[in-house]
Parts: sequence; structure tokens; C-alpha cells
Amino acid sequence: MRILVVGGGGREHAIVKKIVESKEVEQVFALPGNGGIANEATCVDIKATDVEKIVEFALENKIDYAIIAPDDPLVLGVVDALEDKGIKCFGPSKRAAIIEGSKAFSKNLMKKYEIPTAGYEVFTDKEEAIEYLEKAPIPTVIKADGLALGKGVVIAFTRQEAIDAVKSMMEDKVFGASGDTIVVEEYLEGPEISVLAFTDGKTMVPMVSSMDHKRIGDDDTGLNTGGMGTIAPNPYYTKELAEYCMNKIFLPTMFAMNAEDRTFKGCLYFGLMITTAGPKVIEYNCRFGDPETQVVLPLLDTDLLEVMQAVTDERLSEIDVKFKDECACCVIMASGGYPSKYETGHEITMTDCEDELIYIAGAKKQGDKLLTSGGRVLGAVGVADTLEGAIDKAYAVTKKINFKDAYCRSDIGKKVLNV
Repeated sequence: MRILVVGGGGREHAIVKKIVESKEVEQVFALPGNGGIANEATCVDIKATDVEKIVEFALENKIDYAIIAPDDPLVLGVVDALEDKGIKCFGPSKRAAIIEGSKAFSKNLMKKYEIPTAGYEVFTDKEEAIEYLEKAPIPTVIKADGLALGKGVVIAFTRQEAIDAVKSMMEDKVFGASGDTIVVEEYLEGPEISVLAFTDGKTMVPMVSSMDHKRIGDDDTGLNTGGMGTIAPNPYYTKELAEYCMNKIFLPTMFAMNAEDRTFKGCLYFGLMITTAGPKVIEYNCRFGDPETQVVLPLLDTDLLEVMQAVTDERLSEIDVKFKDECACCVIMASGGYPSKYETGHEITMTDCEDELIYIAGAKKQGDKLLTSGGRVLGAVGVADTLEGAIDKAYAVTKKINFKDAYCRSDIGKKVLNV
């Protein structure tokens, strides 16, 4: 089979590495791909959001199956455009991708179908939002309605911070049209859990749970990022919790989308918080998370392409999706200064890394060299029988990789070793 993977980050590298293990795969193309993906796939410089060119490329290159990984192209309707031309895809339709494309939609969906989530209000008028915040409980959470590269969320610990966040989103347009509508949400506390799930609209198969580390600094300090590391499974996610979430959150979400004539087929991401009142949904994503994918897929013991095709064909119930009884840790190595200003173009060197699991995110090839090209440069992954072993292994891999001003957190996964 000739496979097309749309996207160019660490998540896509993890998907490509897993896909090429399948005996069915003849050739893999990545649009646009990156310097690491280029080792396993043919990278083509077409933006993941250029729907017209993606369809054109797929037709010209006789693509048998397309995997759409990032949120932007899914929300833009790339799956619909490809399927209209007879090319089967893994990923939700535009109508279903709204579950991530609009936070107001997803919150209203949860309210309508009694799926546990934080209390909230939706605003399209700045003055009304500010008036509400003059009396609302603090801290509170302000979210831009649309996609904002994972950065459209502000946790406000003072009333002034909340009002400033509203002004920056609705008046200053820091997130463009994504901030025309905002959601003001109740502040929740508790351990966070990420659960990715395969679903074909009839069957829901959760993958192994994981834990992301969003803050740039150790002990969860500093600015929010796209994610500085992950572990799997998440020690907080017990069998009892998994059963509760399946019956009260996962399946109800699948049925709710069906009832709204927005059947979701693909990978549905559940961002959960375990509060004193029980698990609640913080957010939905319409695709694999990054960097959660980098710890979940190494533990998948079933052919990923086989699972994806079963999702597309609505026969997921026929597949026995298995995960290894092991643990994984991913440590993100970033450019110094990220997530603020940082330099790119620095050469990356790796010593004795042939057998190591490294997912490239922000790096490009220049001749025989690999150069940094983004904030999050790569993920060093360790897999072991224990979480402590996986963490140690991942950090051992980081010691073999060098580039100027390289930075990584030193505490990924360590706070939950005794959970």
C-alpha cells in the first residue's frame, strides 16, 4: 500500500515509525514531514493545511490510504476532500472535528448529554464577558473558542488577569478569529490524565493512558508549552477510573456525536482531570496528542495500520487491540528560550543512537546534517518494565544527543513514581 501521512512533527514521526512496521506498507509519503521522518518516508514540501495540493498530490501519486494527524487540516475538512475523490482516510470528517475546532461546541455537547465537565459560560461580547468576570469565582480559566496551536488557554489567578485575558483574545485578537468567541470555565484541581481512543462510531477502544507535562520548567513552573514530556501508563488511572470513564465519558461522547449527526471516526483524545467530585473532561482533541503519541504507540502491540483501516471501515470490534505490559517515557529536548524566542539552524549530533527510540519534531535535513528548525526539537523515548526504568532510559538517551542551547526538563514522570 502507498500511504500518505499529513503533518510534520514528533507525533507524525511516531506514527510513521509505527506504520512502516506493517507488512502491507509499500511506500510512505509525508506532507511536509521533517528531517527525522525523511529516514522512513518520502517528504514533500506541501503544507498540512493546503487542502487542494494535498488532494492533488494524493491523486497523482495513487495514494491508497491517508492518515491525517494534525488538528488544522482535520478542522479544514481534508478527510472530506480526500474521501470525495475515493481515497480512504484515518481521521474525522470536518463535521466531527468540530469537537476540537470549537470549545463552545464541545462544552455545549457535554452539557446537553450530561458528560462531566467544568461549569462554564460562553461569550461573543467582550463587555458581557468582563461584566461576568467582575463577580465570577477566581481563579478561573479563559479559553479561545477555536484552534490556537494549543496556546489559547489562560488560567487566571486574579480578576485582573482574567479581564486582561479577555481583552487580549477578543480585542487584541492575539489568536485571530479563534478568540471571537471565548469560554470562561470553572477552575478545577487534581491530577491530569490523557486518554487517546480509537473509535469508528460504533466501538470505542481506549489506548494506554498517559500524563503530559505542559510547563517549561521543573516542578511544573513557568510558561505553558506544547508539552515537555510524557509518561505511560498514568499511575493515577486505575481500573476503577477506567471503567467509570468508559461508561460516563468515552461511550457517552461517542453516542452524543452520533446523535448530533457528527459520527466521529479516528482518534479521539480525552483530556481528563481527577477532581474530588470525580473525573471531568478538560478538553477533547480530534486526533492523536503530541507528545502523548510518542509514549502510547511504542507500547502498541497490534499493527497500527490494521487498526486504522478497521476504524475507517467501521469494523473496529473485529480487531484485538493489544498493548505491551510495559512503561514508556518521552523527554522533549527543546531549543533554549522556547516557548518564547529561540534560535534555529543548530546542528544536532547523536552518538551511538542507532538502537534508540528518538522522534524528531522541529528539525530539518541539510545535506548530511540535521539542523534544529523549531522550538520542540525531538523526543527521547525510553521503554522498560517499570516507570522508573523507562524514565532512566529516556534521560540516558538525551545524554547521547547534542545541539547548541539544548534544554529539557529534568523531572519528567518523577513526581508520580510513588503513586
